[in-house]
Amino acid sequence: MKLSVEFPSVAYREGPDGVQRLAKAIEAIGYDQLDMFDHVVMGYPTPSRPAPMYPPEMPIMEALMVLAYTAAVTERIGLGTEVLVLPQRQPVLVAKQISTLDTLSGGRVRLGIGVGWQASEYESLGESFSNRGERMDEAIDLIRACFRERRIDFAGNHYTADAIAMEPKSPQGAALPIWIGGFSERALKRVGERGDGWLATAIVRDESARAALDTIRRHAEAAGRDPERIGLQQMLDVPPRDDAGRNFYRDLDAVEARAMKVKSLGFGWGALNATAIFQSGARSIDAIIDTLGAVHDRLRTALGPAE
Repeated sequence: MKLSVEFPSVAYREGPDGVQRLAKAIEAIGYDQLDMFDHVVMGYPTPSRPAPMYPPEMPIMEALMVLAYTAAVTERIGLGTEVLVLPQRQPVLVAKQISTLDTLSGGRVRLGIGVGWQASEYESLGESFSNRGERMDEAIDLIRACFRERRIDFAGNHYTADAIAMEPKSPQGAALPIWIGGFSERALKRVGERGDGWLATAIVRDESARAALDTIRRHAEAAGRDPERIGLQQMLDVPPRDDAGRNFYRDLDAVEARAMKVKSLGFGWGALNATAIFQSGARSIDAIIDTLGAVHDRLRTALGPAE
């Protein structure tokens, strides 16, 4: 099983050098992927909407800018989003940004996308929240056309591209992987029909994970796709919003046991949330690096070499 690290925006507190040092360390330790989560803004609670699941003033750096910065200081590690809230962004521009990042990183990019959950964020970016699922499907098809086709002609209900070109094509080109997050029936159907992989949050109940995987396989087969070619990644820990999330990385026995369980369910990737590592008590870049090193050593010993 390969291992990914979700990069912590809190790293900005030690300045650009701290962000660079952490990215380099994640690669040097031996992790396979560096992912960046995406929120542009967080909404305060108002009389018409509840408080968001994260503090409104939680520091969040822009995902693609951070990945471009880390691409310049790393050489091997994969770079991706986990996940980019695609329907609140213009898809042709996203295609250009991702293609450019893939070009400048030497073909190391994986685009992870989802529909998001925060209506206020959509509103502040001038996009509709209510039809985000429909636009998500169209956006995936349009982005793939930009990656693949010399002349791009696309006529959807929400997006149109009339006789345009997007060059240069990146090293991965049409093969640049698009992985999809989400746990709803519609999200799992989207993975089966359109995704190169599934980015799953922590699924504590084994039967829920198996049911989700069965749903993906069913929709892939119905679409004439081979479900065995769809990659699978699951977050090992729950988000650090409660004591379970904040304390997860204090117990390496529990981390190892969880990774072994995720692998046994059929996931080829396990993801670590470095913000949860920060919340567990690793309050500096050096402390986060030390914890990431200890976790990697423990998991590589238990799991064996990355396949």
